[in-house]
Amino acid sequence: APGRLAGSPASIAAIELTQQIMDTLGFDKVYLQACTVPHWVRGDKEIVRIVNSAFIGTQELKALSLGNSTGSGPSGITAEVIEVYNLDTLEKLGTSFISGKIVFFNRPMDVTQLRTFAAYGGAVDQRGRGPALAAKFGAAGALVRSMTTSLDDYPHTGATLFQAGEKTIPALAISTLSADLLSRELRKGKVQVYLRNTCRMLKEKKSYNVIGEISGTQYPNEIIGIGGHLDSWDVGEGAHDDGAGCVQSIEVLYQLKKLNYKPKRTLRAIMFMNEENGLGGALAYADSSNARKEKHLFALESDAGGFTPRGLGFSADRDVFENYFKKVNGWAGLLEPFDIKINSGGGGADIGPLRNQKGLLGSLQPDSQRYFDYHH
Repeated sequence: APGRLAGSPASIAAIELTQQIMDTLGFDKVYLQACTVPHWVRGDKEIVRIVNSAFIGTQELKALSLGNSTGSGPSGITAEVIEVYNLDTLEKLGTSFISGKIVFFNRPMDVTQLRTFAAYGGAVDQRGRGPALAAKFGAAGALVRSMTTSLDDYPHTGATLFQAGEKTIPALAISTLSADLLSRELRKGKVQVYLRNTCRMLKEKKSYNVIGEISGTQYPNEIIGIGGHLDSWDVGEGAHDDGAGCVQSIEVLYQLKKLNYKPKRTLRAIMFMNEENGLGGALAYADSSNARKEKHLFALESDAGGFTPRGLGFSADRDVFENYFKKVNGWAGLLEPFDIKINSGGGGADIGPLRNQKGLLGSLQPDSQRYFDYHH
């Protein structure tokens, strides 16, 4: 099902379906693991428009509320827009200039970066913390250029973070073409924008990770885990982020089961809940694992799309990484015929909380050239 945002009916349906599918595959155990997740809802269709421009009149901008944002209220707000490219610019402008205005974060992803995740990392701070920092200086709202290298009219949502006690403001992503239009108009003079959104955060809800495993014959408390996340943003299919990773993880255990493989250590496929806006499933999984005194010798996360594999990335606690990475490089000859590289730097959000177990963390690194066309 599309739109599997944590706490939503679609996410519960995905949990049920995933458990049913895994129950048919002959794993030694299939079970649900409870976690607590936020429950954010989008509300009415968003409205963002340039109003009464001397040059183009009134012009609609394609927009989506950012996850965890607050709403504008039923009447919406109209305010002057100011454009910034870096978060530290807010400090320089200060409250006297920003107060009451809509801050427009318009730093694009760097299209010269061959690794598009590096380009994403170079721009996503605007979405992640930009709105909260703008609110600190009295902004009435925030607009953020969508996190994609494509020039099109499809806005991309994603999480923004307001920490406990921080003022919240409406925060929306606009499509890259809308961002370019707004930027052009701002170069001509002052621009007023009207925005209306009704998103809100409801009470936290109980949800679940879905876990399947083949039990270890000698060291059942030593784990080799592979996983993806079941949740996806409400406006998309969530096929690449992260339906593909879930299916790949299940398939690994399924193929080994068909071979009647008897592992010495427990092999586990984990379908995490709430990667997108809170990590509720990842934190619950790590807490449970630590309480049971498990050790994840290796955990691999697949959360970068279903495209052609190009590499495997690895990381670990600094004290143990060098030894692990030396051993991993022994696999290079096996992977070379498939043009798959072994890279330093890997892991992922859902397996990150396992780092203190001092095992090896990894990630599948597919071709990323088109990933951010589809990334929520």
